[in-house]
Amino acid sequence: MAQPAAPSITPLYSEEAIAKRVEELAAEIAALKLADPIIVAVLKGSFIFAADLIRALQRKGLAPEIDFIFLASYGAGTASSGEVNVLRDVKGRDVVIVDDILDSGRTLAFAKALLASRGSRSVRTCVLLDKKVRRAAEIVPDFTGFHCPPVFVVGYGMDLAHRYRELPFIGEVSGKKG
Repeated sequence: MAQPAAPSITPLYSEEAIAKRVEELAAEIAALKLADPIIVAVLKGSFIFAADLIRALQRKGLAPEIDFIFLASYGAGTASSGEVNVLRDVKGRDVVIVDDILDSGRTLAFAKALLASRGSRSVRTCVLLDKKVRRAAEIVPDFTGFHCPPVFVVGYGMDLAHRYRELPFIGEVSGKKG
């Protein structure tokens, strides 16, 4: 059986541009002077962004804890399991949710409401990409890396069929829309 042809990927945001913007985001977050912050990364797509961001926050003098939530709860089925696990207690904590891309808004709105309901002192959101598409949930991120056109992107943690997460840049996949 022949392998399908690899898609054409056109860089949108270079490795250098991403690194610069991550440092700027860390400075913006550090300026809030959050008490005992916890970074909650939405898996899987944000793992590279979250890792770079927490190292940048450390360079700004912060020592945030990190935890992860997995919100792609559909798996191979068509109905959400609704199961979300956050391991650390967030009660009375300043939380920054880190996600790779904001498009419909459902995931980020759900995560923000969930963590707020668990008694967080504050819940802020930080997205690497804010895709300019119609939102299904009303949410505006507190921190945005880049505004993204309505195209399908991969790289820097984001994938197409579980591939291309390792790319050091973010690129548009030719022939794919939003």
